[in-house]
Amino acid sequence: MKLIFAIVGSDDSHAVSTALTRSGYSVTKLSTTGGFLKVGNTTFLIGVEEDRVDGAIDILSKYCRKRTQVMPDTSVYGGEFASMPIEVTVGGATIFVVDVDRFEKL
Repeated sequence: MKLIFAIVGSDDSHAVSTALTRSGYSVTKLSTTGGFLKVGNTTFLIGVEEDRVDGAIDILSKYCRKRTQVMPDTSVYGGEFASMPIEVTVGGATIFVVDVDRFEKL
């Protein structure tokens, strides 16, 4: 058994959740916040048998889109804040797949 941790942008969260559930995956959703951009994310916990890992990752790949967004630059230069906006890439997914030593559903 494997546990997939998938950190997904909030914009893609509903579509990912719906697709995973329709495909028969048991999903737990956690609201999380990223440390770099301080924006909302959803972290999915997906417990799967090893032969279903690739199917879950395929769904995540299909529904998690990277996009660019203009953000204010919060850098400090010479004691003053910069006010020039910068373009950053947001979205997509960060996925971790780990082994599960023990699983019980009580």
